This record gives sequence, structure tokens and C-alpha cells, in this order.
Amino acid sequence: MTDSERPKFSGQALKVYNRMLARVEARLGEMETRTRETLWEEIANAVEFENELEEMTREEVDLLATYLRRDLEHLMKFVDETGEGVGEWLRLDLSLIERQLSDLLFSIADKSQLDTLELDQKLHNHDVGHYISGEIATAGVLRCLSCGHMRCLTATSHIEPCEVCNSHYFERVTSRWPHSEDEETLPTDEES
Repeated sequence: MTDSERPKFSGQALKVYNRMLARVEARLGEMETRTRETLWEEIANAVEFENELEEMTREEVDLLATYLRRDLEHLMKFVDETGEGVGEWLRLDLSLIERQLSDLLFSIADKSQLDTLELDQKLHNHDVGHYISGEIATAGVLRCLSCGHMRCLTATSHIEPCEVCNSHYFERVTSRWPHSEDEETLPTDEES
């Protein structure tokens, strides 16, 4: 992937992604029952809201919505399969990120709300944990699919190419998920 093929965003992309996430969380918090469909509807509503503000192009907002869906889909799948919380999904010490972000993500991925999504998740089982440089992703740990180098995102960020091998392809790394016998661990400060 060349630099010209990577998505280009105006300087507002990270702010708009976080604002869309906050808007979805606030709307879902007002609902008695939440389903996957209501989540997608609220993301669509957040997209329309952002388009009305005209801070970014429609294409940029649509791409941010795709990134938001990917992150939330991966979070929901993780919580549903493991019963773990956001801290395990992020694979970060929660003190590294703002408490507000963790509360926001946790409220969207509340385990009791996700039980109704289990069948739908199994029917639409696709790999939502892959990322490409130039995309925007929320906090967490990404591993280069080419060389295995780990990158820690402490806030919503643009994904840059791997600093070791310049690859553009990553996967999200979470603690103890998926369950495997030969789990890899993050390198310690002494190893990196």
C-alpha cells in the first residue's frame, strides 16, 4: 500500500471519531433495550449529525463510521466470547487511557446487553480484528501481521505503518483471547 492509497483525513478526524463514539454511547444509554441493529442505527444517526456539521467530507465521515463499527464489533465479539471487560480488550493498564473512554466503551459493550447478539455474531462471524495503516482505531495494542512488532495506542489514533518493517497490516491483540495454548505476551521494557 503506497502513501497515495492510504486514506487521507482532515485534522478533525480523531475529534470526530471520538464525538461519534460519545454520541452513540449517549443515545444507547437512553434506550431500554439495545440490539445490534439499534447500535448500527445510532452510528448512522451519528454519521448524519457529522455530515450536517460539514467539518469533514461525507466520504471521510463514512470511513470514520466504518472504523467505529469495526472497533465496536470487535469489542462486542470479545466481551461475548470471553465475558471479560474493556480493560482486557484494550490490553492496557486502564490508567494509561482516559477513564471516560473506558466507561464509554464498557457501556456500549455491557455483557447483559450482548447476550441477545450472540446468534447474530455467530452468523456473521468475520474477522473484525484486522487494521490497515491510515485507518483510525481506538486505544489498544496492535501487532504487525508481517513481523509481529507490537504497537500500543493509548488513545484514538491514526495507524501508522510498522516502524520495524514498514508493513501496513495489523491485528488487535487482547489478553487471553482468542483462547490458545501458546499465548504470546507483550515484550517487557527490558526486551524492547
